[in-house]
Amino acid sequence: MVCTIVFAGGDQGLWRVTNTATVIGDPLPPAERLAIVPFGPEILSSSVWRLRGAVSNLRYTTRSEAADLRALQPPLHRSTALRAALIPIRKTQAWWDLAQDERRGIFEETSHHTALGLGVLPAIARRLHHSRDLGEPFDFLTWFEFAPEHEASFDALLDMLRATHEWTYVAREVDIRLTRDMGP
Repeated sequence: MVCTIVFAGGDQGLWRVTNTATVIGDPLPPAERLAIVPFGPEILSSSVWRLRGAVSNLRYTTRSEAADLRALQPPLHRSTALRAALIPIRKTQAWWDLAQDERRGIFEETSHHTALGLGVLPAIARRLHHSRDLGEPFDFLTWFEFAPEHEASFDALLDMLRATHEWTYVAREVDIRLTRDMGP
């Protein structure tokens, strides 16, 4: 089942934006907060930007990698996960011009994307949202949640991924860091 989610940057939402860094390409307008809502007719009209993504099946993974991910992947919304990152990414046209097996070769056999991600589980929960087929400005919206003490591990993971051959195909990337408000 496909579930479409909207990430809305503005002045509403459970998550407070602590930093926004443009890694490559155009920035997003500044936002104070992030709301994550199901796609529907009432999508926070006061937001300064809205990004849609669909939660779908795993792609570029073998059966054994998918099993490893399911076994180690923690759930989102853990009470200890007070930090998060939303990282929208758009790949170059050259990436999309490659055949599926060529993308898989770069993604895993060369860049070891899944293996690197497995190395930080279960400390960091993640969910990938596909946006390319929705006509969005990014191809993927990557969502991560973690406890404050795991932020350095998350940063190290990003450094490793950004140093891979796969990242030479990234045309736009924004790194949005967030802190979850616990309320009164």
